Amino acid sequence: MKTFLISRTDAIGDVVLTLPVAGRLKQLYPGCRVVLLGRTYTQAVAEACPWVDDFLNYDELLVLPVASQVALLRSQQAYAMLHIFPNKLLARLARKAAIPVRIGTRNRLFHWLTCNRLVALSRRHSPLHEAQLNLQLLEPLGQATVLPLPETAALVCLQATVALPEHLQKLLAARQPKQLNVVLHPRSRGSAREWGLPHFGTLARLLHKAGHRVFVTGTAAEGEELRDWLQQHQHFLAADLTGQLRLPQLIAFIGATDGLVAGSTGPLHLAAALGRQALGLYPPIRPMHPGRWAPLGPHAEYLVFDKPNCQDCRKQPAMCTCIKALEPIQVVARIQTWQALPMAPVASTVVS
Repeated sequence: MKTFLISRTDAIGDVVLTLPVAGRLKQLYPGCRVVLLGRTYTQAVAEACPWVDDFLNYDELLVLPVASQVALLRSQQAYAMLHIFPNKLLARLARKAAIPVRIGTRNRLFHWLTCNRLVALSRRHSPLHEAQLNLQLLEPLGQATVLPLPETAALVCLQATVALPEHLQKLLAARQPKQLNVVLHPRSRGSAREWGLPHFGTLARLLHKAGHRVFVTGTAAEGEELRDWLQQHQHFLAADLTGQLRLPQLIAFIGATDGLVAGSTGPLHLAAALGRQALGLYPPIRPMHPGRWAPLGPHAEYLVFDKPNCQDCRKQPAMCTCIKALEPIQVVARIQTWQALPMAPVASTVVS
């Protein structure tokens, strides 16, 4: 049984779009063990993915002496380590740990010194989706061709691992026939262009008027930023859940709703991977456009303003007019086509 280490030490959405690597490894090497090496705040994503067998915490690794870091990597007895997100420290440690196959991209100088399998890969100008680009790192292991996007999307899979608290179950169960439980996630923590609070406020009002139930999510810090906005729109909201859910609970909550609307953020990609109706709001500017970062899932979709590769917003990102050109009424029209979904299953076991 071969063990593969997948290194992805950045944000939640990036980790979600790396899950096809784990799924593809399971297809190429039936019965293999897949370990995701990531940050503390992404551990719940790894635990919710049926293709990931274990999680190695990068933040805990950092506080160890170098000898212990090397020993920890060596203890995994990995056949290969894939540096999906380049990390100089981890590349050096993998070489010191003598992991037999160490895969990285050719465009990082430190990979030439630490990896023994190099892949020619340029992300910035590629026409491929981020998930397809991640799969390119499997080339030295036998994945020689680009996997079509539908096949890639089928490997983006999450299942909630914790039960939703009873009060939230009751809150969601209170919907009436033809009502939808819709999550709005207004903030992006700088990871994406934002649609703006005025638009999200109008959307909440229109959804409420249409008879649907609106929930707002975000971190505790985002809740503080949104306090005035939340108070102004409280009559249109079924609940303000900012700062109330840790990631495992957020995954379970999203999996129990009908869908989510957000920019290109972690929660959007979580919703898509959970099989929820996920509507992403995107600017046309490369490389932030949906061709690269669209949510992947059976009910995932996006809206983007028809202004191909707009350059104006590069000068003033905070004033991005392309994404704000998307009207709330357009978003409502898409949501009105949604169907009420059964709650996503809760699975506490990992499938190998």
